Amino acid sequence: MIKAYREGKLVQFPSLLEALNIEKSTAPVLSFTGAGGKTTLITRMAEEYLRRGTRVVVTTTTHMMAWDYPWFLLEPSAEQMERILSDEGMVWLGLPAGDGKMQAPPRGFLQLVLEMGYPLLIEADGAKRFPVKAPASHEPVLLPETTHVINVCGLDSLGKPMEEVCFRPEIAAGLLQKQKADPVTREDIVELALDSRAGKKHVMPHMSYQLVLNKADGTKDEANALGICRLAEKRGFTQITVTAGGSQIQR
Repeated sequence: MIKAYREGKLVQFPSLLEALNIEKSTAPVLSFTGAGGKTTLITRMAEEYLRRGTRVVVTTTTHMMAWDYPWFLLEPSAEQMERILSDEGMVWLGLPAGDGKMQAPPRGFLQLVLEMGYPLLIEADGAKRFPVKAPASHEPVLLPETTHVINVCGLDSLGKPMEEVCFRPEIAAGLLQKQKADPVTREDIVELALDSRAGKKHVMPHMSYQLVLNKADGTKDEANALGICRLAEKRGFTQITVTAGGSQIQR
């Protein structure tokens, strides 16, 4: 399920690219921040580019999982990257970071990738699998070339104590002027998403900013998502997409 908030309701879209209104962008640089399903969304979007016959590059400015698939490249080799793109249609770039993860490739190599003009999907934040987060002083890590910031939040955080579902709950509690034991509310998600110290942190004027409410896996979740959308609209923000389920590339 992929829906976007349009004129007071959630409207079904056939793809993330269309819901986020980036399907016509030829070489977007998309930085995924927040919590609650960034890697899943990146995987879905890579799948969509593959189906469209468009080559796509995935990387990180922090850390992300590095699976044993042929489209992963853990060395800064332009020759190997082009070979993998030719064979697989996509390449996931990084350097070995231990514990089955990869870290950001060298900046010089990343600059070369940017100049090649492929869509670039970047995991730019870490959340240790929590559904919601507040960033530390060094987070997120956004490339200045970023064209779109996609902030992600998991709807499964609603109604649960902040200290149980939030990465860096002490920072979130301070921003929200709440206690860490307080349950996460719709208002909290809107506040964190629109705060320049949280969801919109480091987002520059030239970057499109959008919110994705992930894990809308039932009617109750979808109703909560719609409620969040309407609260955000009162604050003048409507660029919200709602998604459900997971994704894993099968080749």
